[in-house]
Amino acid sequence: MARDPRFDGRFFIGVRSTKIFCRPICPARPPREENVEYYLSAAAATAAGLRPCLRCRPECAPGTPAWNGVSTTVTRGLREIAEGALDDTGVRQLATRLGIGDRHLRRLFVEHVGAPPIAVAQTHRLLSAKRLLDETKLPVSTIAMAAGFGSVRRFNETFRRTWGRSPREQPKIRGMPLAAGLQFRLRYRPPFDWDALVAFLASRAIPGVEAVSDGVYCRAIAPGGIPGIIEVSHAGSEILVKVDHPRPEHLLAVIARVRRLFDLDADRFAITEALRADTVLGRLIERRPGLRVPGAWDAFELTIRAILGQQVSVAGASTLTGRLVARFGRPLETPCAGITHRFPRAEELAEADIGLIGVPRKRADTVRAFASAIAEHRLDLNGFAAPDQIREQLQSVPGIGAWTAGYVTMRAFGDPDAFPAGDLVLVRAAGARTIRELDDRADRWRPWRAYAAMHLWQGVRDGNLLSMDRKPDRQAAAGGR
Repeated sequence: MARDPRFDGRFFIGVRSTKIFCRPICPARPPREENVEYYLSAAAATAAGLRPCLRCRPECAPGTPAWNGVSTTVTRGLREIAEGALDDTGVRQLATRLGIGDRHLRRLFVEHVGAPPIAVAQTHRLLSAKRLLDETKLPVSTIAMAAGFGSVRRFNETFRRTWGRSPREQPKIRGMPLAAGLQFRLRYRPPFDWDALVAFLASRAIPGVEAVSDGVYCRAIAPGGIPGIIEVSHAGSEILVKVDHPRPEHLLAVIARVRRLFDLDADRFAITEALRADTVLGRLIERRPGLRVPGAWDAFELTIRAILGQQVSVAGASTLTGRLVARFGRPLETPCAGITHRFPRAEELAEADIGLIGVPRKRADTVRAFASAIAEHRLDLNGFAAPDQIREQLQSVPGIGAWTAGYVTMRAFGDPDAFPAGDLVLVRAAGARTIRELDDRADRWRPWRAYAAMHLWQGVRDGNLLSMDRKPDRQAAAGGR
């Protein structure tokens, strides 16, 4: 009834009398309570036979908050579905990759999301296609491919069944400027600290691969092995994403990664409620209530950077990674200033003489060992494994410790409970005397320890906690590598 935007996407409101479902922020007159049914997701409402509201546009709602009472298996499944895991394969294959049976996966989805995996995938494709119809000038055939439909005919049939009209009959939103190319406007739940997030990414941008200029983030991508560029900016209450890539069928996977990179689906309400009881964190949250955990475009890329950054400053880590890219990456011609290369593949680094970029032999050996493990499929960072398994796999590589493993799962896999173990800056920032004391205190921050770490690191950078004149030991760096 309050139309509070903090709850946008956390649930949906179905109206029995009209058979329409809405976002909590819908401006329409509230329905009679006896006619209302509540749903955990847009997919659950669609599976119940309801149509999306044309006024509040459920396709524009932020994603369902992950890790908010949802099993980790479902969270991983939702992430893979958003990147097109069910476009070419079935539920059985997805369940196998997640390490469970397909029947059990269906039960988990119905319990936690309100709809089976195939219904979630279908709703995601359909609502994404409607957004492209509303907001771009792309032809219907391109939109059908971008949304993951196997054919234009199938897209037309599904769209007509849901909205009672064909895609070509869909009216455009009044007053909305239409984009000629691949462009998306992404919503989030306020508050959102864009300045802090983009500053974090800017200080850790890999020269040649990513760059930040005037608050705009740009980077090289290669979905399907085909090079391209994304450009991300903040406009009003939206994130604007421009994608320069010749294959539109990869668009939704790219957008899903952007959402994770900028942590757009974070449930700030739940995070704040859980952390503000801590005296230090409560003060920091008041100063930066919209702080997010910056993600990473690619787990392999982030892990290599974290290894190179051991025992050096954040700037030093960027310099070393830039040298690696310049020597072993593939050149690119792009319209974005500073974007000149694709990050090297695991197969290329496994055979490379890493010492040529000026790192100690032991660290060079760690880079090669990690790249070899990825190239030979002994270590898999595709996201299907649980966070604990990913941390164990990473730490099986000589030279990768608990701090690096926690940092990678925190950023590359969006684990909100990941924690960079042994970070001495976090110990001092939290006012703890020892690492053990910090770990014990951090148990009270579960399942949001990653956000607690970000607030403590940000408090250090803002000068609200302690001076950073002293250089922390080994991997314990403010804000990570």
